[in-house]
Amino acid sequence: MSEKFKKPELPAVGIVAQMDQDDRALLGGYGEFLPVQAGQVLIQAGDDQENLYFVISGVLHVSILVDGRAKLVARVGAGESLGEVNVFDPEKASATVVAQEFAQIWKANRSDIDQFVEAYPHAGTCLFAGIVTVMCRRIRNMNEKLADSESVDILGKFW
Repeated sequence: MSEKFKKPELPAVGIVAQMDQDDRALLGGYGEFLPVQAGQVLIQAGDDQENLYFVISGVLHVSILVDGRAKLVARVGAGESLGEVNVFDPEKASATVVAQEFAQIWKANRSDIDQFVEAYPHAGTCLFAGIVTVMCRRIRNMNEKLADSESVDILGKFW
């Protein structure tokens, strides 16, 4: 007897941590679930990027080019997200993201998110709060790294 295919679900972590199971299941229907193979490029630096990605399983590396060489800037795993800024302010991707092992990803664009928020305002508020929380943590982390580096002058010019 063969097993039935089970659609991936959004786990209660990261940007969807504050959403209940039913709301996460509804949200999943507003994007698409992607299988990403080891070595596959999910996002290419310099390409248009307007999607939000949520990692359900697997590990991805985020890298930028420095002096012609790839520099690893982050390791992204289950429960983490990518593209939070570009889904609201589309631009060219600033980094390349490559799967290091098989990964399951949920992907949504601005239209998907807007439709979800319109249909489920309370759940949409929880999603937005989750996205803002993740972005705030990243800003704090970057501020700490800048303050600890020789780039303190840059931080002063930023603010």
